[in-house]
Amino acid sequence: MSIEDAAVRELAALSGRALPLLREWVAGHPRLGVARALLTLAISDTLDDAGLRSELTIAHQDARAAGARPASLVLGVFLHTHRQYRMTADHLLTHFAQWPADEVAALLLDAFHACGDAGYRALGDELTERQYALAGPESWTWASRLAWTRAEQGRAEEARELAGLALTHCPRSGLAVHARAHAEHELGGGPATTAFLDHWLAADPDALQFRHLTWHAALQSLAAGDVADARRRADEVLHRADVGMRSATNWRLLLAGQSPARRCDPDHIGELLAAPGGMAEVFHTFNLALALAVEAATDELRALARRAADDERPDYREVLAPVVAALAEITAGRSGRAVDLLTGLGERVARLGGVRVEREIVQDTLARALTDTGEHARAAALLHHRVTTRRHHVYEDLLLTRRPGAPAPPPAATTLPGPRIPS
Repeated sequence: MSIEDAAVRELAALSGRALPLLREWVAGHPRLGVARALLTLAISDTLDDAGLRSELTIAHQDARAAGARPASLVLGVFLHTHRQYRMTADHLLTHFAQWPADEVAALLLDAFHACGDAGYRALGDELTERQYALAGPESWTWASRLAWTRAEQGRAEEARELAGLALTHCPRSGLAVHARAHAEHELGGGPATTAFLDHWLAADPDALQFRHLTWHAALQSLAAGDVADARRRADEVLHRADVGMRSATNWRLLLAGQSPARRCDPDHIGELLAAPGGMAEVFHTFNLALALAVEAATDELRALARRAADDERPDYREVLAPVVAALAEITAGRSGRAVDLLTGLGERVARLGGVRVEREIVQDTLARALTDTGEHARAAALLHHRVTTRRHHVYEDLLLTRRPGAPAPPPAATTLPGPRIPS
């Protein structure tokens, strides 16, 4: 296998070997624009705007000399790394029309979901389905992509089947494993899923998704009631920079009436909120709000909710603001007010960004607030689908468990006279 094929394969697989191979590829072919662009894509989070622009300008100049497809790929990387997601999505529609089932361009497909627009998400899903049909089931790259799409659509059984197909052709496909982790979350895989993830990660401790897949394993441990293992995974693997995953784990633990894992540094949370990117993306801001909730920082949450309510962007004003305000009310012990704020958001929660498993925590929060205000029947109805479809759902059971001091659920209704029996 050539260095080019190996580098692209490992990058598509999200392997820990991808970065060394990309560096080797660029070192041996310094004027190959696609090689430079893919390396830049892989390390983009470590570059400032000037460095990013410089690398991709050189890459595009070299790619133009090599032909239309390389130039188009580099332009796509330029748009994606500069977070111009709608422009990236529009560009990819044109690119795939000219070069169907291009596996390199598939690396940029998350732009459709990053747009934060339901119309673009649907376009991206349709595009993935078409490319998979063109490439055929033996393309592990496109099978992995479609598995991810199906997982996000809530079609968990199909996602797991496609992920298995992809892993048959490429056992190290990180995207297929990630899609399977999402599908198993919907199905409540429990210990079987954590064992699979542990085995897969052991073969590549440098895998690009090592910490994120460990977080998925922690959620499966929590689903199966192994709270100590969930805490251990968070403490041993998640870094200081993993504010979102750490806070999402801890808020779930707190909602379930359990003590949290190691918390985020409050000063670090404040720094992130005060930074220029603190409210640049709605999902990032939501994660910071979860971090504040774990710290029971009611005043800070209320201030953030006011900022979001005054924001000109509809997703901040109409969705983030009530969610953050609800978190503030819960930390203040006013679960009833949180119920009022969260009830009725429904599908609008998708506008927070992120993926299904990450947004599900809003439903968790509402379920806990309902349980704590004595509305057990409403909480049970809210989680009915999860409890009846997930093989392991101890976490959901804990959300429906009344905590000491919370109002008791109302007695069951009856049409016959006589004493009422508490439920």
